[in-house]
Amino acid sequence: MTQQGKNAIDLVLAESLIELSAKKPIDKITIKEITDKAGVIRPTFYNHFQDKYELIEWIIKTELLEPIKPLLNAGMIFEAIVLMLNNISANSVFYKKALKLEGAVTFNQIAMKCVCEMFMNIISEKSTGKKSKYRWLTPEVISTYYAQSLCFITEGWIAQGMDDIEPKEMAEAYMYLITRSMDDILSEL
Repeated sequence: MTQQGKNAIDLVLAESLIELSAKKPIDKITIKEITDKAGVIRPTFYNHFQDKYELIEWIIKTELLEPIKPLLNAGMIFEAIVLMLNNISANSVFYKKALKLEGAVTFNQIAMKCVCEMFMNIISEKSTGKKSKYRWLTPEVISTYYAQSLCFITEGWIAQGMDDIEPKEMAEAYMYLITRSMDDILSEL
C-alpha cells in the first residue's frame, strides 16, 4: 500500500472515531463500530493502529501538532498556539470527550507523549552542537517541562468548555505565563 493510501485509511478511521465520539463516550466506542462507520474491516484497522488510543495519538499529531511545526520552527510560538487551539475548537466535541478518557490510558498521557516528542525533536535539532548552561537542563527535561505546561493549559481550557475564552486570548495567557518569572507575575497581579 502506498503512503497516500495508508494516510487515506488513517484519515477515514480518524473521522469515524471523531463522528462516533459525538454520540457516545470514547471509552465505550469499539473497534468494530469505528471500522463499520469507516467502511473497512477490523483487520484493516489493526494494520494501521494497535488500538483506539493509538488512533487518538494519530489524530493529535495530525490535526494539532503537524500544522504548528513550521510555525514553531520559525519561532512563531504565539501563532502556533493560536492555530493549535483553533483546531481544537473546530473539533471541540471530540476533544471534550477525549479529555474524559479514564482507565489505563488517559488523554493527558496521550497528549503529553505527542507534545513531548514534538518539543524533543525541535529542541534536539536546535541544540545540536550546543552545550546547556546547566547540565540538568537536558532536551528531555526542557521538552517535558514545556509539554506539561502546554497540556495543562490546553486541558484546562477544554475542561472549561472553550466557550468563554477565545483561542487567541488563551494563547495570550499561555504566552504571558511562559515568558515571565514568578516574580514578574506576582508583581503584575
